Amino acid sequence: MMKDLLYLERVDQAETLLKPQRIEVLRQLAEPRSCTEVAARLDQSQQRVYYHVKRLVEHGLATQVSERRVRGINEGVYQAAARAYWLSPRLVGRIGQRQHRDEASLGYLLDLMEEVQSDVAALHIQAAARVAKQTEPDLPSLGVSGAIRVRPERRPEFMADLKAALEGLFTKYGGAEGDAFKLAVACYPDRPHDG
Repeated sequence: MMKDLLYLERVDQAETLLKPQRIEVLRQLAEPRSCTEVAARLDQSQQRVYYHVKRLVEHGLATQVSERRVRGINEGVYQAAARAYWLSPRLVGRIGQRQHRDEASLGYLLDLMEEVQSDVAALHIQAAARVAKQTEPDLPSLGVSGAIRVRPERRPEFMADLKAALEGLFTKYGGAEGDAFKLAVACYPDRPHDG
């Protein structure tokens, strides 16, 4: 069964994945397909596709889901191991020491997002194992995203309001009892969209 997420923490997996042709083969394996079918879709030789599929299977990025007999030959049917693949920031590791940054800097936000990505991936793996064993429902979480427009002269007021709202939550729910949750809020300028 295809997972929602495969979190890659091994260099050999990242090296296997990060080849443009291999990524195209993996995309074709979103649905179960044989190497012959993938080769036809990508206008590649069957041998080349088979080589890439074998590397993907070898490193746990794809799986053989069935086998069928075609013109007297057994042909494997393969599928991607997951719908999404995340590369752990630990693959490169921290280069140099973490800088002491102002909470309003993009560098601080990068550090925070690295921590969130690592935490969410670990939780997702734990939750998937619990759901598979039918021991617990999925872990409670909340993601909220939206766009806000703030005039330049009102930015300080907006940031102060946001900080006060969050401090209010921390004060109200910051006791020592109950389940522990982490809260990470990211506020950054929206990228201009090409178009």
